[in-house]
Amino acid sequence: MPTPGLRDDERGSGTAEFVLVAALLTALTLAVVQLGLAVHVRNVLHDAAVEGAYHAALADVGPAGGAERTRTLIERSVGPEYARDVVVSREGDALVVRVRSATPVIGFVGLPGTLEVSARAPVEGLE
Repeated sequence: MPTPGLRDDERGSGTAEFVLVAALLTALTLAVVQLGLAVHVRNVLHDAAVEGAYHAALADVGPAGGAERTRTLIERSVGPEYARDVVVSREGDALVVRVRSATPVIGFVGLPGTLEVSARAPVEGLE
């Protein structure tokens, strides 16, 4: 009867397989959570831009009020670093709010200026 060699010895292989599979599953879970965070930040920015555009389009508010409203909503939801670049402009009969921000890559840390959302609202008149 031949003596078992190192190739036949499987002691400890379960531990090594567990570590490899656990690392892979952890990385996959963190990637899904990060993607969810990025989508959440984008949705918050877009909703704040919509709210700011409709607020700025009111007859007694104006673009500065809409920009301030957008910044306030973003700062309260995801933080002040995402509310640095808010621009309100008039295009025809509508006000457009554009927000440029960072796309979160690791937690809330991201690449600046890589995410842009915009929203428009018709200007209200006092006729």
